[in-house]
Amino acid sequence: MPLYEGLALYAAATEAGMLGLPMLEVGTYCGRSAILLADAARAAGVIALTVDHHRGSEEQQPGWEYHDPSVVDPELGLMDTLPTFRRTLRRAGLEEHIVALVGRSPQIAAVWHGPLGLVFVDGGHTDEHANADYEGWAPHVAEGGLLVIHDVFPDPADGGQAPYRIYRRALASGAFTEVAATDSLRVLRRTGPGI
Repeated sequence: MPLYEGLALYAAATEAGMLGLPMLEVGTYCGRSAILLADAARAAGVIALTVDHHRGSEEQQPGWEYHDPSVVDPELGLMDTLPTFRRTLRRAGLEEHIVALVGRSPQIAAVWHGPLGLVFVDGGHTDEHANADYEGWAPHVAEGGLLVIHDVFPDPADGGQAPYRIYRRALASGAFTEVAATDSLRVLRRTGPGI
């Protein structure tokens, strides 16, 4: 995540923390954005949650542009970013301010029942995954809470379109209103019911 987007995410999390509700991230990878949410949660006296299966998104698999062989488990031959994520939190001194939910986003969303002050969607970038993240977690954004979507690229030449499509879907629903845009990061506030 570029610096300006990280600062915008932190500002959104700081604002959302004032609601006194947990904040949730979908798509942890190695924890860069998770430490921003955890630090904002610490300051607000709430908890941050992060959801990821830690096996990497499609673009992070072997042979793809964002593959990092250093996060491949040598025994299994599969990506495993969980150890790197845990080291990231430890180094930042934020382990006690975040809960890692390890599993697939739709499965965890199906058993989640509480309201959230902020949902940050930065998981898989296929239409299937982005829509499942949106449909699973957007209903939990509390009134006045924030839905933050990363990698929103209106021009297909700049990046994948699935995050852009869920961003457009959120706006079209009437449930969310855009309050900030920083590069590919969009911040929307829940202003009505639905998704």
